[in-house]
Amino acid sequence: MYSKEKLHILSKWEKEGVAFESTSSNKLCLHNKPVRTSPLVKAALAHVLFETIHPFLDGNGRLGRLLITLLLYNDKVLKEPTLYLSLYFKEHRQRYYDLLSIVRETGDWEEWLGFFADAVAETAAQAVETARKLTHLEKNDAERINELGRVAGSVHIIHRALLERPIASAKWLKEKVQLSPATINTCLAHLEKLQIVREITKKKRDRVFGYTKYVEIMNQGTEVKCASYRGFSLSHPFNNINGAN
Repeated sequence: MYSKEKLHILSKWEKEGVAFESTSSNKLCLHNKPVRTSPLVKAALAHVLFETIHPFLDGNGRLGRLLITLLLYNDKVLKEPTLYLSLYFKEHRQRYYDLLSIVRETGDWEEWLGFFADAVAETAAQAVETARKLTHLEKNDAERINELGRVAGSVHIIHRALLERPIASAKWLKEKVQLSPATINTCLAHLEKLQIVREITKKKRDRVFGYTKYVEIMNQGTEVKCASYRGFSLSHPFNNINGAN
């Protein structure tokens, strides 16, 4: 049974009268010929075509998934390149590969488009929920920082920098905020007391700090990890689905 989001996407595609009968017509669709093609349809088509061509010795899977995000960003469907389908494809790996094979062998695009619509709808919903949680976290932690009194202004500066990079070195923070090392260390000490951040290398030099709850929120529901510091990790949207691809 199709979800409401999927039905909405598919009905929109049907109204646009886009044809998917052949590879040639698909290539025309990518160039908005004979009529303008939905950006979502173009992204779905482009991904399959790219994976079918497989132009490079390595990294085709990562680039093919990145292509989806870049096309949607280029067509202004996304204000920022923040829709990553890699995890959905990983969770439904066998179905993903089966549908790519069906398209290549039979030219039947319908099931692939339905699968792609589900991927977009579910991933977008998860992204919205993650953004909501991060916004709530930012507001809540900012209110706690306000209670620090005179040092709150400088601590807010460090806090905002960590919102931009939730795993950051003291060296990067110094370059980013242009505060003195002593002030930065004082601010980080306050943030550690508030349990907003913690030092994750256990070193006296070249220290790295993690924004604990921010990283936890980003990791919710993910399996692929790209960085790990004593329990800290951040999922990478373009980690390969299987092996080096």
